[in-house]
Amino acid sequence: MDLGISGRTAAVAAASSGLGLASASALANEGVRVAICSRDKRRVDDAVAAIGHDSVGLVADVSTPAGAAAFVAEAIDALGTVDIVVPNAGGPPPGTFDSTPVDAYPDALNLNLLSVVAMCKAAIPAMRERRWGRVVAITSISVRQPIGTLILSNTARAGATAFLKTLATEVAGDGVTVNSVQPGLHATGRLLQLHGGDADRAAAGIPAGIVGDPDDFGGIVAFLCSEHAKFVTGTSVWVDGGAYSGLQ
Repeated sequence: MDLGISGRTAAVAAASSGLGLASASALANEGVRVAICSRDKRRVDDAVAAIGHDSVGLVADVSTPAGAAAFVAEAIDALGTVDIVVPNAGGPPPGTFDSTPVDAYPDALNLNLLSVVAMCKAAIPAMRERRWGRVVAITSISVRQPIGTLILSNTARAGATAFLKTLATEVAGDGVTVNSVQPGLHATGRLLQLHGGDADRAAAGIPAGIVGDPDDFGGIVAFLCSEHAKFVTGTSVWVDGGAYSGLQ
């Protein structure tokens, strides 16, 4: 299927590995020129080599609003325009209510909420002027079904989801769609590290019986950026192999 986005440009945050890299690769394979970032230049260079398609690597730290906005600004400088933004970042440290001090929350909110706001602020005004744009944020299934040991992530990403839903209603009439994708367990290096390299162990409790393929996840992100998805906005799509058991 031709997604109709060949020739577009995209800024994909935290895309030197994992789901960010898979999303950037999927967009590049559709003819989108992508700019990616990481804090580590070597990892950025390796990712750019893997993506190919004249992609651009930038060293940026999106854990703060200023760093997130700077990444989008640098991507615009490198690409000329940014038609698509994929906000993405790692998660804050694990913890529970009892173990997490109040002063740990601001950093988590900067990382997983305010960085999303900043990227949108930096990119969307020009999208609205051009009457075309896509925002697809990578969040977590914990927004829908909180994970008990990830109180900081649950809190910050839920706030980002509310922001994106509100934003979607404001910019839909200008040809800009805003959605998020909520991954469950996927076969990323981080997941395998946490489970001793055993994907089967990680898959326990997932109805599909397997952990997700990052490339498949990237394909979903690319579809939400497509012309075919122009009537899809304000949604949160969970991609978790059936692990989430709620009705909504």
